[in-house]
Amino acid sequence: MLKDDVLPSPEIAISGDIEPHAHLLSVPSEDQLLYKMMTLENLIRSIEGRYLHFNRVDSYFDFQGADHHDGEQLPGDRQGNAAARFEKSPEFSAAHYYDQSRARTYASCFSTENSAFIWNNYATDGNKGKVCLVFDFGKLRATLNSTLSPNQAALIADGARCHQIFSINYGLVDYVDWNSHRANVPVLPNPICYTFIKAKEFSDEKELRIALSAFGLGRFELNNGNELQFPRSLQMAFSYHAAFANGTIKSIETGQDCDRDFLESELCRLRINPVPAPTTS
Repeated sequence: MLKDDVLPSPEIAISGDIEPHAHLLSVPSEDQLLYKMMTLENLIRSIEGRYLHFNRVDSYFDFQGADHHDGEQLPGDRQGNAAARFEKSPEFSAAHYYDQSRARTYASCFSTENSAFIWNNYATDGNKGKVCLVFDFGKLRATLNSTLSPNQAALIADGARCHQIFSINYGLVDYVDWNSHRANVPVLPNPICYTFIKAKEFSDEKELRIALSAFGLGRFELNNGNELQFPRSLQMAFSYHAAFANGTIKSIETGQDCDRDFLESELCRLRINPVPAPTTS
C-alpha cells in the first residue's frame, strides 16, 4: 500500500518549484546548444505573442510519426502500478496517479543535434518554410527558471490570476526498448521519470525536453469553484527580443524552402536584429 497521509485538500494550492527532480534526470552541460524546428508562421506568432509553446504530453497524436505513448507508463510497469493502492483511497492506484500526472504535464522539445533527421521530419506543415532556432541551453535554463521564480510567477486560467502550480525540469530523453524496459523495479518511480522515457524508434530525435508538471493527486480549484482544466497546450512567457539580444538564441537557420524575404521583413517589422544564418539542407 502507498502512504497518502498528506494529500492536498481542494482549498490548498500546490505551488510549482524550480528543477525539483534534477537529481532524477540527465541534464547536459550549460554550454550545450539546442535546436528547435519551427514553421516560419509559428516563429512569427511566438515572437509577437512572447511565448514558448508547450504541448501536453498525452496529446501528441495529430501529426504523422507522433508518439502516442509520450509520457505514458511503460507496458511492463502498468500491472505493478495498478496493484499499488493508496491506504486511505484503495480505489486509487499508482497507475491512476501516473495517468493523472501525465494529463497535467507539458513539454517543449529541442534536439541536441542539428541533424538531417530534424530538418526532414519537423515543422513540415508551414506555407512559408521552416527555420531552426539555435539556443544556448545554460542561458535558456536561467531565463525560464527566473520567469517561474515563486516571487513573480503566476498562472492565468480562465482570465484569472492563479497560483503558479507547475514545476519545471530539464533532461535528456532516455530511449529504451518500450515493451521490455521496467522503471518501477525495485521501487515505484517519480511520475516525472515517465516524461523523459521514449521508445528507441524515436532515438534519432536526440531530444532535450523541458517539462512543466503539476502535482498528480487531488484537484485544482479556481476561486469561483470550478475545477481547473488542463488544456492541450500552454504558452509560457518568453521574450524573443531579450533572447536574441543576450545570446540565449544564438542564430536562426533557414531551410531551403524558407521564404527568406518574408522572414527578414517580419524580423525587421518586429525589430529583431539578427540576420538569418545560411540555408541548411
